[in-house]
Amino acid sequence: MKKILLLLMAVLASSHLTFSQPSDKEMPKGFDQVRSGIPTGKIDTIQYESKTVGTTRKALIYTPPGYQKKKKYPVFYLLHGIGGDEKEWLRGANPQVILDNLYAEKKLEPMIVVMPNGRAMKDDRAVGNVFDKEKVEAFATFEKDLLNDLIPYIEKNYRVLTDREHRAIAGLSMGGGQSLNFGLGNLSKFAWVAGFSSAPNTKQPEELLPNPEEAKKQLKLLFISCGDNDNLISVSKRTHDYLFENKVPHIYYIEPGVHDFKVWKNGLYMFSQFLFKPVDVSSFSRYTLLGSPASTNVRSAKYPQILPDNRVVFRVKAVDAQKVQIDLGKKYDMVKDTSGFWTVTTDSISRGFHYYSLLIDGVAVVDPASETFYGMGRMASGIEIPYAEGGYYALKNVPHGDIRTKRYYSTVTNSWRRFNIYTPPGYDANRAEKYPVLYLLHGGGEDERGWATQGKTDLILDNLIADKKARPMLIVMLDGNMGGMGGMGGPAGFNENVLRAFENELKGAVIPFVESNYRVAADAKSRALAGLSMGGLQTLYAGIKNMELFSSLGVFSSGWFANNPTLSDPQYAFMKENASNINTNLKHLWISMGGKEDIAHENCRVMMKKFDELGIKYQYSEYAGGHTWPVWRHDLFEFAQLIFK
Repeated sequence: MKKILLLLMAVLASSHLTFSQPSDKEMPKGFDQVRSGIPTGKIDTIQYESKTVGTTRKALIYTPPGYQKKKKYPVFYLLHGIGGDEKEWLRGANPQVILDNLYAEKKLEPMIVVMPNGRAMKDDRAVGNVFDKEKVEAFATFEKDLLNDLIPYIEKNYRVLTDREHRAIAGLSMGGGQSLNFGLGNLSKFAWVAGFSSAPNTKQPEELLPNPEEAKKQLKLLFISCGDNDNLISVSKRTHDYLFENKVPHIYYIEPGVHDFKVWKNGLYMFSQFLFKPVDVSSFSRYTLLGSPASTNVRSAKYPQILPDNRVVFRVKAVDAQKVQIDLGKKYDMVKDTSGFWTVTTDSISRGFHYYSLLIDGVAVVDPASETFYGMGRMASGIEIPYAEGGYYALKNVPHGDIRTKRYYSTVTNSWRRFNIYTPPGYDANRAEKYPVLYLLHGGGEDERGWATQGKTDLILDNLIADKKARPMLIVMLDGNMGGMGGMGGPAGFNENVLRAFENELKGAVIPFVESNYRVAADAKSRALAGLSMGGLQTLYAGIKNMELFSSLGVFSSGWFANNPTLSDPQYAFMKENASNINTNLKHLWISMGGKEDIAHENCRVMMKKFDELGIKYQYSEYAGGHTWPVWRHDLFEFAQLIFK
């Protein structure tokens, strides 16, 4: 409770088909101004007996133009913020004007709007310290007052429809939190729920919607809106993220603004037009003015922004540039405004992590608003596109391990090298325990940082271990680039020398160093080797040739080059000669691939056909996607659950 009070004080001190839905994302000029010559509704004050509070309480009620006592109307309950009362909406927004104008434009279903006092206590005035503990707690008590006293009063004294499909609730700030708490907590009572700039009184998403599947069936519309410069936007964002992950249809409406009535009036204007009509859920993603800053942005950077349909808005200032593009696999031309800002909105981008570059007058540079990542053989910008099924690598409230960077001197290459190592939760405390080790390899153009950053290895393992789906293990993410030996794109090509050099480094330097400096079990059943793309080739080469060292091999988006017999034929000859030993020694030879869009897909098919001919046993998994990190993260997620068991 104290935390909620502090957050609220800080913020307030600083500041029947698709055509039946709103046709515009922006508020038209004059939407909140009085118009002459149109029918108008009526605002009255009502008093009702509250058994919850033990007193008579007040509320405002809006009846629509042409209100008829013989007709039954749906009801919309509209709640105020922590510093307001039943008149706050009237003072700050003149909601009757907004609603009258919408009626005149035939954009609104006739409805009754009730604006109660959400502070359920005997002295419910907004005076003195509105952050007083008793007054804040009264906002939670209002749930009983609303359900047991106010709603029955309205349904007894007004001609209203009493089913959940004809009852809506929304509110601003503290009232936004109430609306989400009460509406989502009572889906048998409300089918239409909205929170405008919801405050920290909003329950955690898992508590708001413990059963997302049931919510999908019952909700007509869940609407969440906030200003992009509102200090409370994280509350709306966490709710949106949970809904997105659990595929609960909703509108997440972000607009320029802060914690004020400009935003809340817009929320009322948008939400009210949807009410009590058929809705087209497939259109929800188009209702927003702004996107959410990408999680890969540097601190406080507003762009790039990701829209609900996964289009991305890029914005960069380059006053003297003649041409600016975004290279995201496809090049997008940016448009310059009079202030020197260049902007573009991309097509819908596939989920997960993507490298990208700014092209300024033809020169590829990193975006100063984005974190940088070593990929494509150089430092590049990266953007993370939200993925509804990416909860397995989400940051959760579970015990967390560490990723540590370790430098070591390699007597094989006679040079200093480094790897990243994941140690599981409890590694430092459990001094007597010895752990199995997965040696995990990156792809071409990347290094040991790939799996540690782009791959989200630590989060994947933290979550698996917490769910008891994987054994606690160390993961060594080593640098597979072998200097002047030639590599992918290097002068010597990817050849036998490179593979042999890697094998020697792994056997002669990395494994001995790890087993001398970390508490690990030094036997084959406690070692596994896996890699993606180039790392998959290295896994096949070093792992198959040294099957006595490993119990499991994981080959992600890779395979012997189908068009390179010089590379593949000696390996197949070795496997044919040692097929029985391979099948006996390896508990798992696990091969995985993206879909047909994965550039290694055909090579992998050719390789597996050859394995079948040789009698090599393997397991195969395919996950929709290209030659990209979303596929490889999922590969690690699956492979880690198989090994060391």
